Amino acid sequence: MDDRYKLVIITGSVREGRFGPTVSSWVAGQARTHGGFDVDVVDLAGIDIPLALPEVPPKFAGEDYPRPAGMAALTSALDGADAFVVVTPEYNHSYPASLKAAVDWHFTHWTAKPVAFVSYGGAAGGRHAVLHLENVLTELHAVTIRDGLAFPNYFTEWRDGHPLDPEAPGYAKTLLDQLAWWAGALRSAREAAPYPA
Repeated sequence: MDDRYKLVIITGSVREGRFGPTVSSWVAGQARTHGGFDVDVVDLAGIDIPLALPEVPPKFAGEDYPRPAGMAALTSALDGADAFVVVTPEYNHSYPASLKAAVDWHFTHWTAKPVAFVSYGGAAGGRHAVLHLENVLTELHAVTIRDGLAFPNYFTEWRDGHPLDPEAPGYAKTLLDQLAWWAGALRSAREAAPYPA
């Protein structure tokens, strides 16, 4: 029996020329090396995510929310996940609209699940985007992981798909260790009793 946790890594930017897939690929490699996860990378650029939401959802339940057919792969991945890593750039001191739309279309899929963050950007390394995401996902009853990864000045600090910082894999391991601990604790809790949202 496979006792690994289902990890969904979300590439949050859909911008032309984006760096997100490079970061997501590296994070996925670190997660596979870690060994505690079955890894699935979901790139929002390949998902139909309308900005216009339905006026009133018929029920406050994920499976009954009227989502476009082009969103089915994202919905299925989020539903089956034990844990998430959100890979985000920083745009104007926040995160991309594509990521906010994906979250808003799936407001119940984060409940009682852990979320870690990997960000990249200029001098701040995307940290402003993560601060905003932490607030949003806490509102949706997710558990955010303290030790994230931030890559300042990624345009000069990465080469051949890897960060130049030799300590980056160690930081990634800390993030993944914490994420695995929370994934196990929260999966056990969800199986024992419904979360009182």
